[in-house]
Amino acid sequence: MGKLKGFVEYDRTDEKYLSVTERLKNYKEFTITPDQSEMVKQGGRCMDCGVPFCHSGCPLGNLIPDFNDAVFRKEWKMALDILHSTNNFPEFTGRLCPAPCEAACVLGLINPPVSIEMIEKYIVERGFEEGWIKAKVTSKRTNKKIAVVGSGPAGLAAAQQLNSVGHRVEVFERDNKIGGLLRYGIPDFKLEKSIIDRRLKILEEEGIIFHTSREVGTDISVSELEKEFDIILLTGGATIRRKLPIKGHDLKGVVQAMDFLKHQNEVIDLKIDQQKNYSATSKNVIVIGGGDTGSDCIGTSNRHKAKSVTNFEILDKPSTERTEENPWPYWPFTLKTSSSHEEGIDRKWSIMTKEFIGDENKNLTGIKTVAVDWKKDGDSRKLIEIEDSEKVWPCELALLALGFTGPEQDLFSSLNIELDHTMKPVTENYKTTNPKVFAAGDLRRGQSLIVWAISEGREAAYHIDKQLMGNTNLPSKIDGDLPSIK
Repeated sequence: MGKLKGFVEYDRTDEKYLSVTERLKNYKEFTITPDQSEMVKQGGRCMDCGVPFCHSGCPLGNLIPDFNDAVFRKEWKMALDILHSTNNFPEFTGRLCPAPCEAACVLGLINPPVSIEMIEKYIVERGFEEGWIKAKVTSKRTNKKIAVVGSGPAGLAAAQQLNSVGHRVEVFERDNKIGGLLRYGIPDFKLEKSIIDRRLKILEEEGIIFHTSREVGTDISVSELEKEFDIILLTGGATIRRKLPIKGHDLKGVVQAMDFLKHQNEVIDLKIDQQKNYSATSKNVIVIGGGDTGSDCIGTSNRHKAKSVTNFEILDKPSTERTEENPWPYWPFTLKTSSSHEEGIDRKWSIMTKEFIGDENKNLTGIKTVAVDWKKDGDSRKLIEIEDSEKVWPCELALLALGFTGPEQDLFSSLNIELDHTMKPVTENYKTTNPKVFAAGDLRRGQSLIVWAISEGREAAYHIDKQLMGNTNLPSKIDGDLPSIK
């Protein structure tokens, strides 16, 4: 533990932000770095809880009490080693993870939980600042070659793990730059792309080979990959957007949220021109969907200087506290207010979109909605439309943040892979029904968190190395083979 009774003596501290006025001027990250003395106190809040539920709350099994204790003792290098032992990219999770570890923190039963995510972020940032994070080039190489298809967090984590034990790893990415969802789905104000490039430089120095603008099945054939590589690992994500097939869905101005966010990232990262259809400037914007992607659309629209930004959510407004049906240490289904919400948004709950309305030129001009109620129906709930609640909202840009239905299917038939009823690959220990092909990340488990993607990549690497070499020194959370830190 950190400090005896530290959880009693110290209050929780969260990251501070620049004012809304300041941060809306650009797309840069807007967090304010806390004093080191404050971080030491926060590490000291970690209590001797006996059973650290934060371990099970974290998909990576991060050794949270250990690095908290190291921070409290000001042993930052040790804290970094502990963190990196289970997490390849804490600079990503420290910025983007919704922190299920904090939801499971035992201290959270009686007080605000330990600021685990913030501590994680500043451990790794201290590591980069001090020059402790360097390429680890393996001196011994095997004769095995692995192709990783997709360069998101799952693909990058798997690539680093497999490269570290001497295999030759090549990553194939169809987009112009490496990073997948990290680069093209996350706005700069949450993750500046220099943070990705900083880590990519290290991965390249370690010997990983990256191919950009190379789409497997188009620019390089599946048969070429099967002939040249011992193993193919699919980490292409769950990229098929959920649609809203109602009247007017094809109007100009009805845009998928991920297309909107990707375009904005390309405007900043690739210096392309802002297209009118993807601009929120001076428009009434309605974001349909209340998750993280919707929140990112809200923050981006406000930076575009939208005329108004409204958020529709079909579900009821969540409680601000846990309910009896949602006890600790499960993830709390409570009201979440993101930094983007704080920047300016009109949030509407229990509302369903019925029709997109357009003009004679097929430009979106409005959205027709009805209010809904959720009635208990046995163990489930039934949606009821409320009579005489129809309303038309002015809208020139509707952003559909409705999630993803699953992975793209093109490669699966070419690789002779069996699919389950959700059209995802059938796997056992991450291996598909084709013994040379493995799958990991959202492509295998469905739309999920970045921290889960990294975990999936690490676990897939463990099983790939085990198949190739007969045994493996790579750690595995699932097999209970986590590293020990002395």
